[in-house]
Amino acid sequence: MKFLHTADWHVGKVLRGRSRAEEHARVLAELVEVAREEDVDAVIVAGDVFDGAVPTPPAQALVMKTLLALREGGRQVVVLAGNHDDPRLLDDVYRPVLDRLGVRVVGRFRRPDAGGVVSWTTRHGEPVRLAALPFLSQRYVVRAVEALTDTPDQHNRRYADRFARLAEALTAGFADDTVNLVAAHGTLPGGTWGGGEREAQTIMDYYVEASAFPASAHYAALGHLHRRQSMPGPCPIWYSGSPIAVDFGEEQNTPGALLVEAAPGRPAKVREVTLKSARELRTVKGPLGRLEAMKDDLGDAWLRVVVSEKPRAGLADQVRDILPNALTVDIDEEFRPTSSRRGTAVLGEGVRTPRQLFRAYLDHTGHEDEQVVALFDRLYDDVTTEAGRAGGGDG
Repeated sequence: MKFLHTADWHVGKVLRGRSRAEEHARVLAELVEVAREEDVDAVIVAGDVFDGAVPTPPAQALVMKTLLALREGGRQVVVLAGNHDDPRLLDDVYRPVLDRLGVRVVGRFRRPDAGGVVSWTTRHGEPVRLAALPFLSQRYVVRAVEALTDTPDQHNRRYADRFARLAEALTAGFADDTVNLVAAHGTLPGGTWGGGEREAQTIMDYYVEASAFPASAHYAALGHLHRRQSMPGPCPIWYSGSPIAVDFGEEQNTPGALLVEAAPGRPAKVREVTLKSARELRTVKGPLGRLEAMKDDLGDAWLRVVVSEKPRAGLADQVRDILPNALTVDIDEEFRPTSSRRGTAVLGEGVRTPRQLFRAYLDHTGHEDEQVVALFDRLYDDVTTEAGRAGGGDG
């Protein structure tokens, strides 16, 4: 069978206040086109469908439209909850509807006999068993073990140990004559972060071991780390990566998905697919003159700009006049006031007026700028005038 492995869509993601809805629509439409052109038998979406637990109606509409398009032609579609998704939304709202349309949704951990193992037969007659392991918080991994055993889980187990126990139960029925797949959302030690993951749900307390995926599995489809990569283990283990760079820490990633061919008795073949519909994220650096010179080569990329000039009033506005797609404007570290200068600044002896103190502060922190001084003077005059009126001064 041939299937498409994708994850970490993060639909609804806002980047520095800018909506990326149009980008997401283009990217997911390209993903659907890949599924059509490659004539895949199935699509696995390994979590983080949405960027947050309370997705907007437009975000939900786009996801629903995409899942139904992926289902066209009788393709099997399996969707897991990731750590950004609300499992209750997927299980209690989406699952009852989409299950009738042939899209299998797994929001919470389920026992093998209650939806934790998804089985189907491909159009070529190949039997498939897929063990589904959605993201589980520290609290819910305990509940999942209790749901599996019907007894309180009172043992002092690590997260990885509990995850392994759940995976073992779901994969126990893997047979030699079936295509055996695992889909999971979690962090393997040694994986390379993409740059936009939630650190609190990626660090050691949430690690799972590759040994949790048995040699009887032909392929393990993972979500959570946003960089596409293969992981060592008893079976082929891959992160598909995100189809869109989620934040500027991911500008070196190559957005895409994975095409996988799997069959009983032989290793899975994996082919990387690059998606090109999203806008590029780039960091550019230099003085205003250099930024002006490079603007025509930046296309429609979203930009993080590092300015190699001393800070002054209106500098960010000047940058955005040159580069309208600049989402953040920072000052090059070389041009920032040093901590030593800030730490040793002395405003001088004697009594000074607020105007003098403010000028001395700007001088010692390296922010001296006549426009800032003029703005302070105007605000100071306004404040002192109002105070004088309130005290019965100038009438």
